Amino acid sequence: MAVLLQRPHAAVACLLLYFLSSGLSIPDPRQREALIQLEASMQTGGQMVLTDAEQRLDTLLLKRKLEEMDRAQFPPAMHFFKARDLIRTSPIFNLLQKMPKGGALHVHDFAMVDVEWIVKNVTYRPHCYMCYTDSQSIRFIFSSRWPKALPHCSSWTLLENLRAKMMNTTDFDNSIMGNMTLFTDQDPEAVYPSQDVIWDVFEQVFLALWGLVTYAPVFRDYYYQGLTQFYLDNVMYLELRALLPEIYELDGSYHDRAWTLKTYQEVTRRFTADHPDFFGARIIFTIHRGVNATVMERTVEEAMALQRDFPDIMAGFDTVGREDKGRPLWYFRDALSLPAGRGVNLPFFFHAGETDLEGTEVDQNLLDALLLNTSRIGHGFALLRHPVAKELSRKRGVALEVCPISNQVLKLVNDLRNHPAAALMTEGHPLVISSDDPALFGASGLSYDFYEAFVGFGGIRSHLGSLKELAINSIKYSSLTPVLQEKALALWQRRWEKFVSENAF
Repeated sequence: MAVLLQRPHAAVACLLLYFLSSGLSIPDPRQREALIQLEASMQTGGQMVLTDAEQRLDTLLLKRKLEEMDRAQFPPAMHFFKARDLIRTSPIFNLLQKMPKGGALHVHDFAMVDVEWIVKNVTYRPHCYMCYTDSQSIRFIFSSRWPKALPHCSSWTLLENLRAKMMNTTDFDNSIMGNMTLFTDQDPEAVYPSQDVIWDVFEQVFLALWGLVTYAPVFRDYYYQGLTQFYLDNVMYLELRALLPEIYELDGSYHDRAWTLKTYQEVTRRFTADHPDFFGARIIFTIHRGVNATVMERTVEEAMALQRDFPDIMAGFDTVGREDKGRPLWYFRDALSLPAGRGVNLPFFFHAGETDLEGTEVDQNLLDALLLNTSRIGHGFALLRHPVAKELSRKRGVALEVCPISNQVLKLVNDLRNHPAAALMTEGHPLVISSDDPALFGASGLSYDFYEAFVGFGGIRSHLGSLKELAINSIKYSSLTPVLQEKALALWQRRWEKFVSENAF
């Protein structure tokens, strides 16, 4: 495997010092070229030594990228909902779908499976009831008897009876799908004019899905299908943010969180047995950041117990929900300090800096996440405004989990060429690419986000070495032990070499 050399920050400093002190007035072409090459070596993948076959594939990629940039409509400059069909026709996207991408380290539990599978598979099962809320959303439940009425919801309807009366169920099924995704064929800027509007719909989508995916038989099938969709996109490892809800049975009985985590473990083992070239999955237990300090303390206690009882499947802990409206990490500092105070290893993977606000308590989450010794930073969109956090994360090797499409859809950035990660890639900041909630955005797996990162963030200068380092980063910065990381890298390397040999014409 190619070795990543240490980035030449000292050399850069010496060269810049020379230019500042020399007072030269006539530019030297050799020094100019040295500066250009030195800057290129600092970017993500800039130190990667490519084989002959990789260089041939890299030449093909550059040709394709130049053609992409000449298109009348450049997808990274457009809203993803408008760009998706263009991306699907891209030769680069086709290549990225084939590329072994390593791991997806930032994906949420109930946003990983495309909604068509849910509607066509799950809602057609027996005993599935649906009602309409006052806010024009929908709710579901499976029950062996007529369910109790929900507040602010219409009377329950048994879907198998309702569909039996229809001549054509297509429009009805499409209307259900529309309640389970943010994707729209209309102008997304008009449909979602503000962050408040889109986050409200975003949260309603999760509530609509809840009664379906927390039903025990569906829960197992849903997770297996989610692993399948990532596997088919050439992802070999997954770290899933999961609320670990109480899963219910048809008779209305409930299972506790330990049962939920154990079920994740059992389904993961079954999937890896069925797909030996899939390395596995781990769970990051999450709690909504809107809870109070007492609930957080109780949840951290439970997280420590689960970490002790399920060390193989449990990766750590995080808080989720809209950062701008939720409580900041500092509010929960006592609860989040419990593991360290007791000498318990509970790794943190905090969402932090998923905001375009500046100078608020929320904006300080990046610094507080590092103070709390987070292993990675979810999103970190605001990192460029925090030079101390940026330098600390670099020195500690705390990678950012960058989710390009999510940041654009949730209205943090319009043109992905202007995403903060574009600047971070030029200096080789530790990054991984992930997809957050792909099913809700009309995407799947990781390829769409890799496309936006490679073509949008990277511009002309990103190359095959950039893609290779990003894939390696997804294993290097995972929660796997060093021994397991080596095994995963060896598995990935074999798949990478096969990919290169099959596509380096």
